[in-house]
This record gives sequence, structure tokens and C-alpha cells, in this order.
Amino acid sequence: MDYQTVSVRYEAPVCFLRLNRPGAENAINSLMVEECRQVLQACEDTVTIVVLEGLPQVFCTGADFSEVAAHVNSGQAAPDPEPLYDLWLQLATGPYVTIAHVRGKVNAGGVGFVAACDIALADDTVRVSLSEMLFGLFPACVLPFLIRRTGRQKAHYLTLTTAPVSVHKAREWGLIDACEPNSDALIRKHLLRLRRLSKAGITRYKRYMNGLSELPLQMKPQAVAANKEIFSDPQVLGDIVRYRTEGKFPWEA
Repeated sequence: MDYQTVSVRYEAPVCFLRLNRPGAENAINSLMVEECRQVLQACEDTVTIVVLEGLPQVFCTGADFSEVAAHVNSGQAAPDPEPLYDLWLQLATGPYVTIAHVRGKVNAGGVGFVAACDIALADDTVRVSLSEMLFGLFPACVLPFLIRRTGRQKAHYLTLTTAPVSVHKAREWGLIDACEPNSDALIRKHLLRLRRLSKAGITRYKRYMNGLSELPLQMKPQAVAANKEIFSDPQVLGDIVRYRTEGKFPWEA
């Protein structure tokens, strides 16, 4: 298919799904969510490994504030967070091994993509941050997936400080599983072993593991409701529009 926000290639039984919005630093918009969900749905029957990757300099920077501002300026509600949460659930629970190939900048919803995957591999350029609190937001939909990987306190700290952490700190905390200067070589080494796994074996294992780590499934209603509450606050929405139009953060006069 001819996708606008992602690119896809197959090396059976592997699907390489790249987030591909270079002009927007791979920010997440509604079309990206829908196209990713379509690709993952197509992978369910035959693909055993999905490698989710961004661009060399930026993995994903989170929600597309331009889309949010456009909704606000036209009198619409902010984009519905439920499809994005469902996309992360697909990555976490789908009948395939999901690998996040992480390079460069990872912020906000980009962290959700990484945390939702079964395995996260990175190079040394990675910097991870949750910037939502700077805008009066908080990462409601990211946190159930992030806590599953890092534990509550590390996710709490990353949320409150909003400061980027290095790939080595992210690995120490459990968000990243392995990192090397050449992440392409790291991906190849993992694929050599993962290609040996059967589709039936992966499906049964993921079903079992999903039952052991239910937090993302249990927290969906609360996470989606919290996100909707945040993005219905006029002050928050006004700050987002001002940031997009004037480039000023909420605390700047």
C-alpha cells in the first residue's frame, strides 16, 4: 500500500515498519496511528517479527501539536487517544515479537512506542524524555506501558523532571534492553535468533505473558479518560496553540 506517514518492507518472516514523518520529527498524528494499525493487522497471520524503527536522528517526538492546534482552532475536540493506546496494545500483545529499533530523540508518545514493544534495541545517540508536564499535561497513556518496564518510581521521576536521560540510563532503568554504537548490527544479531521461533510458539507465549502483565490492559479506561480530560482543558489547549504559533512555552511571558 502507499502509506503517507510510514514505510514498510518485508524480509519474510520479518516486517520492518518505519515511522516516516521527517518534516515533523516523526510526531504522531491520527494518520500515522491508523497506518501503523493497518500494518500490524496485516502482520497477524504470517509475520513473526515486527521491527519498529524511526529515522536515524529521531525515533519519535510524541503528539503532533500542529494537529492538536488545528483541531482547537476549528472548534473540534483534541484527537481521540484511544486508537493510539490500542496501537500500543497491538505492539504489546500481538502474535509476533515486536522490536523497537531506537535512534536519536525519543520523547513523550515516542516513549510509549518503545515501552510497548517486546524488545528495545538502541544506539548511543538515544536521548529519552517525557516533556508533557511542561505543557500542563501528563503522559496518561504512556505510563501503563512504561511502568511495566521500569517500575513506578522511575516512570514517576522521568515524568516529573521532564529532562532527557541517556541511553545508558534508559538501559539501566529497563526501558532499553541492549545498546551498541552500531544498532544495525545489534538488530541483525537479534534477528538471527528470533527468526528461529515459530509463529505458533510466539502466539502461545505472548498470550501467556499478557496474562502475567495485565497493567496496560487494565489501565486502558483510566488512561484514555485521563488523556481526554487533559486535552479538554482550555488553558492547556491555549498553551499548545501558542507554542505552535509563537514558539513560546507556557512559562514564557
